[in-house]
Amino acid sequence: MAISFNHTIVASRDREESARFFTDLFGLPAAKEFGPFLVVELNHGASLDYARTDGDIRPQHYAFLVSEDEFDAIYGRILERGLEHWADPRGSRPGEINHNDGGRGVYFQDPGGHYLEIITRPYGSGAA
Repeated sequence: MAISFNHTIVASRDREESARFFTDLFGLPAAKEFGPFLVVELNHGASLDYARTDGDIRPQHYAFLVSEDEFDAIYGRILERGLEHWADPRGSRPGEINHNDGGRGVYFQDPGGHYLEIITRPYGSGAA
């Protein structure tokens, strides 16, 4: 049996705001209601299922492999919105992108406090 990632639940204070932030930034169709979730469809049948919580939200890290053109579009939206972003996961290089593995990458946060990352090359796929 081939194992494929299907979905994950993303905790948020305001599921509508968080889902809309993601779909707008990534240029995706609007999220769809499914029970208590707002579901954002990704490629390969995977989804992010946004759920509202009143409890503590422990920030998670979500990384997305994107094409060069998608990186340009998403990073352009990050800049247009004046979003804080970093070249590294520790946030020691604010306002920069990285060029790991011969590609490009950047980290930023969503409204729920989760850390998002876009990369154009998988880790370990090229020269550092």
